[in-house]
This record gives sequence, structure tokens and C-alpha cells, in this order.
Amino acid sequence: MIHQKIGALAGVVALALGLAACGSSSSSSSSSSSSTPSSGSGATISGAGSTFAAPVYQQWASAQSGLTVNYQAVGSGAGITSLGAKTVDFGASDPPLKPADFTTLEKVGPVQQIPMFLGAITISYNLPGVQSGMKLEGKTIANIYLGKIKTWNDPEIKALNPGVSLPSTPITVIHRSDSSGTTAGFTGFVAAVDPEFKSKVGEGKDVQWPTGTGAKGNAGVAGAVQQTVGAVGYVEQAYALQHNFTYASVKNKSGNFVAPSLASTSAAAVGVVVPANLGIKISNPPGAEAYPITSQTFIVVYKDMCKAGIPGGESAAKGVVQFLNYGLGSQGQSVLAQADYAALPAAILAKSKEAVTKLQCNGSPIG
Repeated sequence: MIHQKIGALAGVVALALGLAACGSSSSSSSSSSSSTPSSGSGATISGAGSTFAAPVYQQWASAQSGLTVNYQAVGSGAGITSLGAKTVDFGASDPPLKPADFTTLEKVGPVQQIPMFLGAITISYNLPGVQSGMKLEGKTIANIYLGKIKTWNDPEIKALNPGVSLPSTPITVIHRSDSSGTTAGFTGFVAAVDPEFKSKVGEGKDVQWPTGTGAKGNAGVAGAVQQTVGAVGYVEQAYALQHNFTYASVKNKSGNFVAPSLASTSAAAVGVVVPANLGIKISNPPGAEAYPITSQTFIVVYKDMCKAGIPGGESAAKGVVQFLNYGLGSQGQSVLAQADYAALPAAILAKSKEAVTKLQCNGSPIG
């Protein structure tokens, strides 16, 4: 079912969703009009950012009653830039805001980052004849992306995969070309486990790659991997499933090789520290069952959207709250498993909901 739901998205980078308010189109068992607030009725809201989160936001948008959601999947960096420029009502970012982001955005007004859900970043590869899940560890992944490992039958890969017949096919490295939260999640893991990668490449939404070919968005990387025999790329799991990719099990901090799944993604968030600004960050989690390349994703809004001057004004401010309440509510959360994303731990989800209750329009609570 998820393949059908995100198929149209996977081929594009920018996603515009114009969904009119004539009732529920949710796939859940009850009507969305019974669970979504009416305060956004007739409103249109705009957002931009994470391609990682786009398949979920697409489905949440389609379930709204009385609300049109226009979301551009342009990458986390562009999403935060758009919010600061007041060209969208909300931004979407996978990495938490950095101090410099707060400084820039708060020239307009105080901001709130709201954790929404979790997802796995797969190491997907196109290697005919190797259909079973390959095993990789952080150092090996680092050496591939540093350009030190050039063929699939390199001794370092063979040592991790005894009994697997690996071809001498050249490795084509695919990485993101845009400012990307998926890149931040991927490089955060690799930099945490390999000092050379940390010193030469580092971590973040934008890094200088020593090798490989860039592609825009998760959809762009997925397409490039699909079209290139021998390719490897870091791709959010929903996109990997859409393209029927084979992806690796990755060695975690406890020394176990773990495949990306709902259970292993959820396990990665156990015990995560929640700072006062809700800027959670999952990086090489310690749990024995945790998938090590797991990312969180946020919606970022101004705390008083009307005072900040969001383009949609008061009706959009109410609409954003409607969208957030739906996504963090039971119906929105039920979409996650269908789309191969994981829900936040209950304690973090409660903090996200509390943050929404504090959003304002001209000093008054919304909703």
C-alpha cells in the first residue's frame, strides 16, 4: 500500500498538495472531520523542507477536512531558509536547529521546533546477484564515501560478508547535492564512528564530498541508485521500499548488525535526551536492537505566527495548528507504520503536543 501512496512523490523534488475541504480522504477507519479541529476551515497553509518526511506529510494533508496544504519537498536547509524569509507558514527539518538557525529565525520572532516522528536512513545498493542483505559497519561505509573502497569485492567488505559472492563491480557513490537533513543524519552516524571521516568530511546538512555523484532530494538519490549498477546511496526507507532496493544491515554501537525496521528504528530513540527546546538528536544509539542510522524530523514554526507575519495570516496560523494536531494525534500517528516510519516515544510525543498548545496568534492561544 505504501508503494502506491508515495509513488507519485518519489519522482519529483517539489510536492504541491492542493486538497480541497469536501470531507475526509483519510485511509483510517474513522472520518478525519471528526478528529480535526474546525479552526482551519477553508484555510490554505504552505510549508517547505524535508524530503525525508514528505511521504508522511502527503498522507496527513490528504486527510484534512477544510484545509489545503501546499508542501514543497526541497530539503531541510531550504525549508528553514524559506521560513526565515516568510515565504511559507512552516518549515520542516530533520536535524534540530543550530544556534545560528535560532539567531537568524528569531530576527523575525521566537520559534519552536516540534519533533514529529522517526525514520531509518538505509544504505541502499544496486548490485545484481546480491539479493540478500549485505552487512556493513561504520568504518567500511566511511571508506566507501571517502573513495578508499572502490569495488564491491574489496577485502574489507568481503570480511564482513563471509560466504557471499561479491562481484568486482566498481562502486558508484551517490550522495545528496542539496542542503539535506538526510545527509545530516547519515554523516552524523559515520562521523561518530570514524575519526578520519569526521576530520575530512564532517557532519551536517552540507558537506564537501571527496568522491561520488550528487542528486537532489531522497527521490533523486533513489533514482540515481536505481539507474546505476554498482551504485550505493543513503536513502530514507520509504523511498528505498518504493524502488524495491536491497539495503544493508549496519553494525550498531552494541556490535550487532541490525536491519532497518519499525522496531529497530523505535529502539534507536529509547533514552534519547530531550533538551528544553525539544531539539532531540539521535546519533549512533546504544541499544542492542537499535538501527544505528535513525533520524528524527521536526516541523518548525514561529511561536506567534501572526506577529511573525507568516504569509497566510491568521487563517493559516489556525490551519498549521490543525495540521500539527492531526499529525501528532492518533489518526496521524497511525499513518506512520503504514509508511514505514516510527512514532516518537510517548514522553517526547507528549512534549510535542504541549508545544502546539502554546502557539499563538497576536498573543492569544490558537485552537
